[in-house]
Formats: sequence, C-alpha cells, structure tokens
Amino acid sequence: MKRVRIGNGCGFWGDNLDAPRELAEHGRLDYLTLEYLAELTMSILALQKQRHPDAGYASDFLDVLQQLAPILQRQPHLKIITNAGGMNPHGCAVRARAILDQAGMQSRRIAIVHGDDLLPRLDELLAQGHAFANLDTGESLSSIRDRLVSINAYLGCQPIVTALQQGADVVITGRVADASLTLGPAVYEFGWRWNDWDRLAAGTVAGHLIECGAQATGGLWCNWQETDLALVGYPIADIEDSGAFILTKPSGSGGAVNRETVAEQLLYEVGDPAAYLTPDVVADFTSVQFTECGRDEVRITGARGKPATDSYKVSIAYRDGWTASGTLVIAGPGAASKARRCGEIIFARLRRAGVEPQHRNIECLGAGDSVPGVLPAVDAPEVVFRVTVRDANRAVVERFSKEFAPLVTSGPPGVTGYTTGRPPTREVFAYWPALVDRNAVAAQVQIL
Repeated sequence: MKRVRIGNGCGFWGDNLDAPRELAEHGRLDYLTLEYLAELTMSILALQKQRHPDAGYASDFLDVLQQLAPILQRQPHLKIITNAGGMNPHGCAVRARAILDQAGMQSRRIAIVHGDDLLPRLDELLAQGHAFANLDTGESLSSIRDRLVSINAYLGCQPIVTALQQGADVVITGRVADASLTLGPAVYEFGWRWNDWDRLAAGTVAGHLIECGAQATGGLWCNWQETDLALVGYPIADIEDSGAFILTKPSGSGGAVNRETVAEQLLYEVGDPAAYLTPDVVADFTSVQFTECGRDEVRITGARGKPATDSYKVSIAYRDGWTASGTLVIAGPGAASKARRCGEIIFARLRRAGVEPQHRNIECLGAGDSVPGVLPAVDAPEVVFRVTVRDANRAVVERFSKEFAPLVTSGPPGVTGYTTGRPPTREVFAYWPALVDRNAVAAQVQIL
C-alpha cells in the first residue's frame, strides 16, 4: 500500500529553528512542510517590503534551508512545501536558489506560488463589485481604505499540486491556507480527484493536525508534566490513499501523541466543527475517529467532506493608531495595591499634562489579573505591573511612555525592575476579515 509521510517542522514564524532539521533527519519523510504565516505576520511582512523591495518574507526559512542542505543532499527525494514567501515569494525563492546552488544542488527545482496578494488589484476588484465588507460587522471597506497595509486571499492546494506536477522539489508560497500545505502533496501523490470530498477532507484533517507543529505532540497538552517538552518531537502524518492516516512523531523524541494531544489540536481555531471551511473542501470534524494503535501513534479515520464554498477568505490588515506597553516589578507588602496605585499616578500625571489616551489597561500580573474571575484575587508579595495604552495620536502614546522611569524615585517604595528603558511606541495593525469570489483570484506558479 502506498503511503506518504508528511511532517511539519514549523508552526509559526519564530518557532524552534532546530525542529525542521531534526524532523527531516529522523522522521523518514517524503515531504517537510514549514508553516510561517499568521494574519499579523502578513502586515509585518508588507511593511518590510515597503521599506525594502527585496524583503517581505519569513527570513527564518533561509536559516532553516541552510541547515537542511546536507540532509537534502543525503535525501534527494525529500521535498519542502512552505508559505515562507509571505508578501514576496519571488524574493524568498531567489535567496533559496542561491543556498541550494552553493550546496551543489543546482538541479533542485524551486516553484513559486503567488496571486494571493490582492492589494495591487484593489481598485480593479472594487470596480467589479467585490466589496470586501467586514465579515463580523458588515462595515464598508471605504472606512479604512486610506489605511490599508495588506489584502491577501487564502489560496488552496491546487497551485501546490501544479508546482509538484512541474517537478518542483521546493515550493514557496504566499498566503495559502495552513492545511493546504499538507493536502497538496497528498493530492499529488495519490492522484485524488478534486471532487473526492471525503479524501480532500481527510487530507485537510491531517494538515490541520500538524500545522501548528508541537501543539499536536504534547505542546499545551493538559498533562504536559508527563513528558519531556525540552526534546519535543514535531508531528508526522503518515497518509494512506484512502485518506486514513497515522499521526506520530520521530522515534525517541520528547512529547506525546495520544487521543488527548490530537483531540486538543483538532479543535484548535475551529468555529463549526461540522463545517470547517477551507479553500479546498468543507470538512466535517465530527465524523473523525481516533484510535491509539501504538506508542505515540494515533490512527485517524472517518473524515467527511462537502464541496468548498464559492469564495475565498481574505485577510486584510490596516493601520489603527499607536500603542505602548510598559512593565515594572513592584515588591513588598501590599504589592498589588501599590501597583494599581502606580497606574493611577501615571494617568493623573498625564491628565495634568493635558494628555488622555483613548484606551488604557492596567494589570497586576501575579495577582490574578491574567485570568480574571478564574483565580481568586490575591495581594501577592511581588507583582509585575503592566500598563498599556492605545491612541490614534502617536504623540499621546510617546508622552505616556515617559511616565514609567519617574516612578522609580517618585513612586511608592518597592518599585524596581527598570531595565528596559522607556517602552517603545509601536504602530497598531487591526484585522479586517472579508470574502472574495474565488473566480476573481488567479493563483500562478513559476519555476525558478
């Protein structure tokens, strides 16, 4: 029986840099996927590209690829699928090409998937009647039109399949749905039909389970104390042509794969579990069955699917003011009370200076504020005092940042921990979810 082993070595930009190498080295993989993108990530990458036209991708991928080069030489069949391209798949691919060439792998083909970036086409799309209204509020895009940073449609797995059909060894995409990174290789290897909804759903379940890396292998597990997370292994989906698959991890690695770890990840970021919407299929998670079939092995069967919707999800980011967040350690008797009083002092001084931030938040971490209403409030002997503000006017936020240092000598006793200087003022990017007709989006594949 033909099987395909797909492992995911990255769940987000900033994940463990050693995990992809260890997974590729010990996972006996056919495909290594690397998932870097979140909604906020796209706006950060868009700004990077505005400043430097050659930037705009997840640069960690290049460090990972450098580490993987010796393994790719020893495992010529191993292919890589990643959305590290972000806002600039071509720029990422050019750098990746140089790394492979330097390692003597000039014959390895790199494919670029793009077409998800809709910002250059926005006027055209609006003229065609695509409104991009806010999915949550129904608000018109015109209210934020002059503050837009990025507009990206979530592509499905079809362009990844096309890239593999064209002989790609490395596929670098922009904004592709997370699970599609896994579904693409499965469709390609098994030749699944585009209307075989149950198999597409099964591949989507596999992709969803491994997309967040170690979250499926013991990370955030309710019984995490039972395993060694310092050496946690990253997930592998060993997929059959039927769509059934075994979720596992490299032998000897830390972490755990069992019904609990898998079920916790299955329900991660899910609205309606009976209708998990993707660009490829609508998957029914309620039909999925788990069977522990060996140590750190869970067999997943029973996925059911329905036709995908006629629209793509669109992630839009826009500028929404400025923010700053500062912290101090408050120690001694009545620490929480002193910390809250420090917050009052900060805002009283701001009012005296004629400054009133639009939004503010005071927290006493260690006194129950991180989980309000869950744990009883306590007046701990020491707390981390954190104050955050947000305002449309940058000057207001910058004035707020200057009120932390004075508390060290003009506040109550026990104020300490002033080691980072004034908190930096950062731009706020807000998220605007929308839909667009899938016929308005044309994915493109280019071989480099």
